[in-house]
Amino acid sequence: MSVLVCSPAPDFTAPAVMPDGQMNNEFKLSDYRGKYVVLFFWPLDFTFVCPTEILAHENRIEAFRERDAVVIGVSIDSHYTHFAWRNTPVEKGGIGNVNFPIVSDIKHSIAKAYGIQHPEGVALRASFLIDKHGIVQHQVVNNLPLGRNVDEMIRMIDALQFFEHNGEVCPANWRKGELGMKADHEGVASYLAANAKDI
Repeated sequence: MSVLVCSPAPDFTAPAVMPDGQMNNEFKLSDYRGKYVVLFFWPLDFTFVCPTEILAHENRIEAFRERDAVVIGVSIDSHYTHFAWRNTPVEKGGIGNVNFPIVSDIKHSIAKAYGIQHPEGVALRASFLIDKHGIVQHQVVNNLPLGRNVDEMIRMIDALQFFEHNGEVCPANWRKGELGMKADHEGVASYLAANAKDI
């Protein structure tokens, strides 16, 4: 597995099913430069944990949009399989008409570029937060049985934007609306004096 934090996110061009249900055979990650991007991978369509994670992202799509963040999903399935899954009702194990692109990594080249290929060939449950300049700022990778926490990704976007706008760092368990701290000895000492018991 690769650690991509601080590195440019590997670009790719691949087929995708777009939010309007149309096929895009030349979907490019680089087209989203200038926005925050949440790029997340799942093992396979029509499986078990995967639809819960996809719907968790879908149910928070407005929260991502409010933060100028776009969500992009990827698996090794074909875009035809993605299309069929979108057209399967949720109550029958489908995902419905989700409002973000779903990319086909049928050649496994994207999973390999991101260093998150499982020994069985599918993608691990990996999420990447990419900033407006195309740099990976956060990544988390789970094994196949472990569903991820989508709210944590929203917290990470808030933390990154807080740092970008205020120049202060975010301590453990920081939430939007809370105080940050200056990245120096006086800053950490002052923060810990007031908050050590609440961390």
